[in-house]
Amino acid sequence: MHGNNNKHPSERALELTVYDLPDPVQVADAQARRTAGGRWRMLIVMLVCAAPVLASYFTYYVIRPQTTHQFGELIQPVKPMPELTATRLSGESIGLRELKGQWLLVSVSTAACDAGCQTNLLLQRQIHASLGREKDRTDWVWLITDDAPVPTELKNGLADALVLRVAPTQLAQWLQAAPGHALNEHLYLVDPRGDWMMRFPPALTMEQAAPLKRDWDRLLRASASWDKPGR
Repeated sequence: MHGNNNKHPSERALELTVYDLPDPVQVADAQARRTAGGRWRMLIVMLVCAAPVLASYFTYYVIRPQTTHQFGELIQPVKPMPELTATRLSGESIGLRELKGQWLLVSVSTAACDAGCQTNLLLQRQIHASLGREKDRTDWVWLITDDAPVPTELKNGLADALVLRVAPTQLAQWLQAAPGHALNEHLYLVDPRGDWMMRFPPALTMEQAAPLKRDWDRLLRASASWDKPGR
């Protein structure tokens, strides 16, 4: 004890400083535990947020298909809406993700809109109008892939539609046609989270409106607990 007292004060301070430092192994362990705990908490929050959506899809695609024929093709995994910029016919820009919050029935074509495109638009309008009280949870969307003008004779029938121009190279990041087919041959269903989750058969006819609407009706019913009208 007496010998230690003869040490220079700076030496005694150094010893105290060294011995007072926390054990680096313990610090590393504590940090690892905090990191792991934070990841688990984040995962739990994500699962809680996604649970209603997963439950409604499970009900529709796992439980009910035993007795119900599915008309549309389920996209697995779903494809989230990318962060793209579209343009209204008025020239106003709009982020594609602003469409989230509603069920979307989507068609794609050039502005000239050939016979197949016109059938798709007519199907969209007819099905959307027939949804009754669920109509407020849905939008029908026509995505135009060029800068050509929309024929005047079409505009009168588009009053309830969202008509947007999107570059085809950008749109290819999200929607895809079935093998051997073109993008404009299908109708596509997008859920309120912005996930493309169903593709309907190519070259639809008006006679196929009923099975298409049945698919959409079932999804609307299955999602009623978490999807509310309006964005």
